[in-house]
Parts: sequence; C-alpha cells; structure tokens
Amino acid sequence: MKPPEPDAAFEISLRPPAFSEFTGQVKVRERLELMVAAAKKRGDVLEHILLSGPSGLGKTTIAYIIANAMGVNIKNTSGPVIEKAGELAGLLTSLEKGDVLFIDEIHRLQPAIEEYLYPAMEDYRLDIIIDQGPQARSLRLNLPKFTLVGATTRAGMVSAPLRSRFGMTARLDYYNAEEMQKIIVRSAHLLGVEIDAAGAAEIATRSRGTPRTANNLLRWVRDYVQVKAEGKITAELADRALAMLEIDRDGFDQWDKRIIETLIHKFNGGPVGLTSLAVAVGEEAGTIEEVNEPYLIMEGYIKRTPQGRVATANAYRKLGLKPPAGAQQELL
Repeated sequence: MKPPEPDAAFEISLRPPAFSEFTGQVKVRERLELMVAAAKKRGDVLEHILLSGPSGLGKTTIAYIIANAMGVNIKNTSGPVIEKAGELAGLLTSLEKGDVLFIDEIHRLQPAIEEYLYPAMEDYRLDIIIDQGPQARSLRLNLPKFTLVGATTRAGMVSAPLRSRFGMTARLDYYNAEEMQKIIVRSAHLLGVEIDAAGAAEIATRSRGTPRTANNLLRWVRDYVQVKAEGKITAELADRALAMLEIDRDGFDQWDKRIIETLIHKFNGGPVGLTSLAVAVGEEAGTIEEVNEPYLIMEGYIKRTPQGRVATANAYRKLGLKPPAGAQQELL
C-alpha cells in the first residue's frame, strides 16, 4: 500500500517560505543565498537557475523561496504542458521585470518550444513565426528581464544548448536522518500535531530521505493517532501506523520488495534489463526508474550495470537469503 498523495494546499502549507527555514541542501542553499544577495545589491535580475534531483526533494519549494527572497512574483508551469509557441509567449509576456518563471520537468519541453526559449533567456526577446508558406512572417516581442528556474528529475535529458544558458546548475541530494527529523518536527508543528523526538525519528527513518514522502507519512500517522490513540505521536504509534501502510523500518513499500524479489527469484539476481524487470513486476518502466530505483541504488540493494540491473548482497539479506559469492564480492 503506497502512502497517500498530498493535496496541493497541504504541500504548500508545509513549504518553508525563506532560506532560513529551509532544512538541508546546505551547499545549494548557500550558493543561492549569495546569488540573491548579490543581485539585490546590484539592483539586477537573478540569473537563470537549473535545479535537478529526484522528486520530492524541494525543487519547487526552492523556486518559491527564490521569488520570495527577490520580492517578485512567480509563475508555475511544466514542460509537457507547453505545447505551442503561443502558450510560451503568453507566459513570458505576462511576466514583469524580475519575475520568476518556474518550469518543472523542463527536460520534457518539445524541441521546437525549446528553440523559442533560447533567445528569451539570452536576449529577452521572442521571435514568433505567424502563418505558413508565402504569408509567413516573423513577430518580435520584447520581454522584461526575468529569471527562469528550471527543475528536472532527469538532468541527463536536458539538452546541452539549454543547460548552457543557465547561470547556475545545482543538484539536490537525499536528506540525512537528522535533517528529515527536523523537517518532520516543523511540519508537525504547522499541522498542530504533538510529536516527540522518537516519533519523529521513526517517521524519518522510513521517509527515504525525501521531505515530500515524510510529509505524506506524517499526515497518515496523524490520522492514525487521532483515530486510534488520541494523543501525541510516539515511536510506537508511528511504527504501528506505518506498518498498516506496509512500509517497513528501511522505508521499503510493497513495490520495493516486489522489485528485489522479482530480480532475485525470477532472474537469479540479474543482470536484467529495465523493460523485462518492469514487465515481470507489473509496473511501468519509468515509474521503477524514477520512483523506486534511486532509493534502492542509494541504499545499496540493486545496482545498474551495462548488462542490466543486478541485486546486491543487501537485497538477498533483506529477503532473509544467503547472498551468493558473486553478490558478496560486489560489495567489497
């Protein structure tokens, strides 16, 4: 059973509004704070920024913090939504000087749309072709100087010409247990939920180093405690609530377990291609690659090789099996 998905209002209510309240990503935060301070000191517009990393680590939150820090408005969209040049033009012409345009999943922009974006980013102008054939003509729109903040979960799929036009690129990494605990305590306070340190730590260890997951789980544990206990969240109550979701102490849900079980029992530990693994598991290949694999790889349960995915010794031990000699050697 997967954690419940949050609604938009819930997520926004828990987002820190300023760098001072943002936990983790210390180096990225320091660089961004410096860029913001320098731009404000010059009275200039902030450089374009590209943020990459797995889902749920705070890319959207950082974009909103940047806009708040600069005292400007932010417009939010995503790569797949922009299908026509006119839609991009509508977004860009609605901006005022200094405003932030946030494009999530920017690697999914269509190539033709991306071409229109280049002069907008560099020269703050937009050349749109109207009509076709002999009647075709070009319309030039001058744009206010703005800041584009792009976010992507697939940094390798961002084209080189687009990447080169960003003044700064930053990768967000998974959060450690201490950072996760601080985030959970802060979120619990905002939600008006009592939680002790042990309860926050219990949720933190199962949050896969991802604040979005932590907030989802916290909301579930809150509901569980309100119905079953009517008290503060303790380690015991958090454990019982998360066990009901089939999320174990390593943060594994049923899909994580199914992936390593399939890899070991059906493919003898691999190597196996992603498509074959996805078919055997009964899940989309993209979901496995973007949702499950990053955590399983980070924690050392599977690894990617040129031949395909391979189960490590940790995966065998997770299932209570004795690792074969080859798997043991892979961890040495």
